[in-house]
Amino acid sequence: MCPPSSPLGMGISDTLPSTWAGSQGTLGEGSAGTSCLEGAGPPEPAPALSETKGAISSPLSGYREQHTQHKGFASLVWAAMPGMLFRKNRDSSLHPLNLSWVFGYNSSLAVHSLMDGEDRVLLYVSSHIVVIHDILGNKQYHLQGHTNVISCLCVSEDKRWVATADRGPDALIIVNLLFGNPLCPVNHSGLIPASAETESSAQLGANVILTFEFQDYVIFNPQNPQEFVSNSKTQVIFYLWVSRDTGSHVSGARKETFKCLVGQFSQSVFHFNNAQALTGTSAGKLVVWDMDNPRTLPEELPAKPHGITATKVVSMQKESLTVLKVLESCVVTGDVKGQVKFYDGQLRLLTIYSHDKVGPIRSISFSTILPSWSDSSNSVSLTLNRNFILSTSDATMFHVATDSTNFERIMKEVKKAVNAIACHPQEPLVAAGSHCGLLKVWDYKETQYLVSRIFTEAGIQCLSYDPEGYLLAAGFTDGSVYILDAISLQSICEKFQFSQGPVTHISFSYDSKYLATADENHSVTVYKRVLQNGSRCWEHLAGLDSHYKPIRSILFGVHSDSNEPRLLSLGEDRQLVEYDLNSSIKDHLVVTHRDRLEQAAVPLCLAWYPQLSTESFFLTANSCYKMKLYNVTTKMCRKTVLGPIYGSPLEKIQILPRTSSADPQQHYLVYITKDKVGLQILPVDGNPHKSSAFICHPDGASDFATSHDGRYIFTAGGKERTFMKWKVNLPALDAAAFLGGEDLIPFYNLLNGGREGEFFRELEDYFYYVQLCSQGIDTMEKRQVSTHIPLEEIPSVMRAIGFYPSEEEIEEMINEVKFSKYADTGEQVIKINLGDFIKLYINHRPALGLSMKTIQRAFQVLGYDNEKGDKVIDTGDFLSLLQCRGELFLGIEAQAPATAMYLKELSASEFLPLTDIFSQNAIGKSNFP
Repeated sequence: MCPPSSPLGMGISDTLPSTWAGSQGTLGEGSAGTSCLEGAGPPEPAPALSETKGAISSPLSGYREQHTQHKGFASLVWAAMPGMLFRKNRDSSLHPLNLSWVFGYNSSLAVHSLMDGEDRVLLYVSSHIVVIHDILGNKQYHLQGHTNVISCLCVSEDKRWVATADRGPDALIIVNLLFGNPLCPVNHSGLIPASAETESSAQLGANVILTFEFQDYVIFNPQNPQEFVSNSKTQVIFYLWVSRDTGSHVSGARKETFKCLVGQFSQSVFHFNNAQALTGTSAGKLVVWDMDNPRTLPEELPAKPHGITATKVVSMQKESLTVLKVLESCVVTGDVKGQVKFYDGQLRLLTIYSHDKVGPIRSISFSTILPSWSDSSNSVSLTLNRNFILSTSDATMFHVATDSTNFERIMKEVKKAVNAIACHPQEPLVAAGSHCGLLKVWDYKETQYLVSRIFTEAGIQCLSYDPEGYLLAAGFTDGSVYILDAISLQSICEKFQFSQGPVTHISFSYDSKYLATADENHSVTVYKRVLQNGSRCWEHLAGLDSHYKPIRSILFGVHSDSNEPRLLSLGEDRQLVEYDLNSSIKDHLVVTHRDRLEQAAVPLCLAWYPQLSTESFFLTANSCYKMKLYNVTTKMCRKTVLGPIYGSPLEKIQILPRTSSADPQQHYLVYITKDKVGLQILPVDGNPHKSSAFICHPDGASDFATSHDGRYIFTAGGKERTFMKWKVNLPALDAAAFLGGEDLIPFYNLLNGGREGEFFRELEDYFYYVQLCSQGIDTMEKRQVSTHIPLEEIPSVMRAIGFYPSEEEIEEMINEVKFSKYADTGEQVIKINLGDFIKLYINHRPALGLSMKTIQRAFQVLGYDNEKGDKVIDTGDFLSLLQCRGELFLGIEAQAPATAMYLKELSASEFLPLTDIFSQNAIGKSNFP
């Protein structure tokens, strides 16, 4: 329950909606202000209402003067001035990445007009962000706090409050729009209407057990906040919010109860006469509901239930009604033809607003400012003179001026997935492509839309600028490739159609002589720039089915012994394929090397590593949260480190371009996971404090790009139909890494129990025991105290502390240490100290440990069903697999003595026990995540 001084403190704990079956979502005590919404914290003192200097003009000024007191108490919230959000100073941020701009919006949700007249401020939802957009001032303010895509929102009639909800936990957040501060986060999900008095809200969703089907629209009675109505496509339900002692009452009907065809229900409203309700349908009809006993009692008396009856069905038009609103003394409808119609209380047509460019209407939001010439003596005239904002299902917004019936398009965004994004290599330009075929280019410095082109044949899947900045290449879902002028977006040659599936990757060589693509059919295709008739043009060179699983990356580079382009492709088949472009001829793409990079993990992304030493590397990230450095010539794995762990592995990586003022020794890596964007300080060493990540697209980040100066990162949201601009703040990341500790401190904290724990003491004992063994247990000579152990003892100590690496992993660990200084000194390292061993252990052990799920999966694949239906493995088959398949496990007694002794107790005809017993006795672990 909110504090008494809160505008929501109305004693909700004593009442509940009658359909909640005894369950109630109460507002948590002390929860106000605890959300991570941007701008959270105690409200700043509001300026006096008479102070208008520097304030944004308000459509609520007249209303505010009458309502500075709410229910008998004063509140800073109710004395706030609209426009304060845009005057907040947000330059000083403590985060490495800060959301700067959101492009696109969720066109399935309503768009609300917060201000009008001289100012035009809209509120809409983009992914998990609520955007307050000053159209004329070209500013955005972002309300953050949701970790899932927002599924519904509502704004109070006075436009002071917004409530948003998603489908995850802690889903509902109520925010003061004048300050941007959260009021009360509530743990529910579903639909969230606000009453006219902004005192109560209703929630209907998957988390509340109802006796009805899922409801997709709900609204309060503006004249009686204790009544509300909801509807699905086939059902309308009326509710009365009563005290617990009074009982409950529900009225409703399904479309099957009508004698005529009414279609599917869209939206419902209460009539302004307070005696009727209306429901729009897909058949162009309005269902009129009469209240049998409309409540006319004084407000102080308790509410009483009354019956609701559908009295008639009025045929309004042939087209489907998508929006239904009541405003002042008018009923307003919107339909699939883009028409807005005004009716009086008797449903007689007053006027129509339409335009052939307007698609199916999704929402209508009216201004609160009336033109100065309006006739204030006539309520119908007042309504007809209100300007309004239209949003359509095809992601377009219009401002409609009622005096001139002028439809001004103020925003047109993509209506399908945004999977492609690219930044210009020299100018502040960003291009984004959608599956609807819309390609748009923005000036991201000024946040100005520049040019666009619509491709009707197929959707855009990937984009790439050439290094010179003259060309923009686009790969499409039908396998076609377009090469466009980077400024005009006009094609410079005929489209290419050599891929049999959607083009997933596209990239230019550093000298702009080659263009390579990868597609969903695991093929790599190369195009070459040639001189023809004295002018440059492009032609198809060759293609090859290089992989047998999806291709994750294609990467151009430069040969170390020449300036010729070098092309690599990396697939989920764990193969790194290198191509010889010089030797390739028409229809024959030459492969120079095929190298398997991983044994069990799947490599997911690839990038060239900065030249931080005399040795050159490329960097990969795999499905096991590991990042690996490979020598660019030998393809030998030279280093394995623990990568960022933020819920899912790294999907794409790229080195952040350096700014002109940056330290030449400082380099950073940009990455995206399934739903996050992050930064990593280089060189990589496994220190978790050197990375950070932020939720960018909860439903999946599809791509990202970095600005040419490294100041901004752009992320594409795929099916969310948005892309976002993030401002980079590197000093914040450096500060976080410094506060995390230096040298071994971050790695001690990754050990079970830390530096003072039992595990560390056990590791020390093993370390010194190996020293004794290396000098001879029975020797009588004076022992040499050392801080190192021989490299060949690394596997023994690893197994002793519970990590059982494969032979390939052992080889990689030993080579990592052995050749760590070879490029600089020409000498091999033959021993390792305790600190380096701890780093080696942290970086090579399974990032998430060995889980019971992994063992159960092995039993599912290798096992049989016993008489009880449990999966078991035949002992003989198990030993045969160990010794004959994969890495030969011949020396089981030496490699894993505990397992060997346990297996010897079982005859070859017996079955291994169930997974939990096997894990405890054979592997030596009982507690699995």
